[in-house]
Amino acid sequence: MILQLLAISAFVSLGTAQTYTSCNPTNSLKQWSLSTDFTQGSSDEWTAISGNVTYGSNGAEFTINKRYDAPTLETNFYIFFGEVEVVMRAANGTGIVSSIVMESDDLDEVDWECTGTDTTQIETNYFGKGNTTSYDRAIWETVSTPQDEFHTYKVVWTAAAITWYIDGTSVRTLEYADALDGKNYPQTPMVVKLGIWAGGDPSNGEGTIEWAGGETDYDDVPFTMYVKSVNIINYNPAASYNYTDQTGSYTSIVASNSTTGSGIHSSNSVSVSASSSSTSTSTSSISTSTSSKALIAEASTYPASVQTSSSGVVSSSSSSASSSSSTAAASSSASSSAVFTGAAVTNLPCFFFTAFFALAIALAF
Repeated sequence: MILQLLAISAFVSLGTAQTYTSCNPTNSLKQWSLSTDFTQGSSDEWTAISGNVTYGSNGAEFTINKRYDAPTLETNFYIFFGEVEVVMRAANGTGIVSSIVMESDDLDEVDWECTGTDTTQIETNYFGKGNTTSYDRAIWETVSTPQDEFHTYKVVWTAAAITWYIDGTSVRTLEYADALDGKNYPQTPMVVKLGIWAGGDPSNGEGTIEWAGGETDYDDVPFTMYVKSVNIINYNPAASYNYTDQTGSYTSIVASNSTTGSGIHSSNSVSVSASSSSTSTSTSSISTSTSSKALIAEASTYPASVQTSSSGVVSSSSSSASSSSSTAAASSSASSSAVFTGAAVTNLPCFFFTAFFALAIALAF
């Protein structure tokens, strides 16, 4: 039984090395923006949740040196609608996948994924509430030699639409209603993850290996993905985000804003550019005393890149939507435990997912 548990554990670790959820949305980005320059070293705002990440003149280095390596960084905070911009050079290698992932505790997800042998495309994808019943959401966008050149990949995420950008050009927009009438639309607080993994590992399913470009030959290691910098804007800064029901709707998310100098109406900005814990902080004189507030900020507080729709929620200024699709492999996510620390309201969606996962493991025995 112990060996069976270890086998299941190893399988889950491989399948979830890139994306999993800790079920703890109580640490949020309390200021408008965070800029991280990885060419200057590591940042206290990011944690290596898998493997070893090193730093050099090309920024953060995510290297697979042997089988089962999947080095991954994750933010120590959540954002609730906003912008994520990453300057990345993808890794070479058959079956090797370089990933930029935004993921919530409710298993909402927004992705960029680049395979090591596709020199002309990168995949954009999304998931809502862990729904993997179909894989028709992926769209491959044109990009020139992403394994040899740095490119800027950006996501603008609002309650009305998600837009993906490559080097400043919009390549795809997903409207809220186009994601199963909003049911599959990513809309809950997310962390940002950066990492590399072997989709071509021989233990993976045939579909995953094919999607990743073929079976990985570990004799060809090392495989390295580089990230120079990450710029993050949080449209709804707060002390924490709490789920008030099981719907997974953004309208059910409540913020706690009891900190001074931060919150929905704050203009705080933090820039991180060194491996030490020191940061350069610019803080406004605005103090927020609201204890809890629904997280739809007033239009006047949003950057010029977004605009308010007639419904009062914030939407992207781009209205074009793309409807083409391609086959993609499952981006599986599993939670190992529920952590309810400091939350004013229990994270109900996360609790039920965790309970279901635990039951599935128990039935395996």
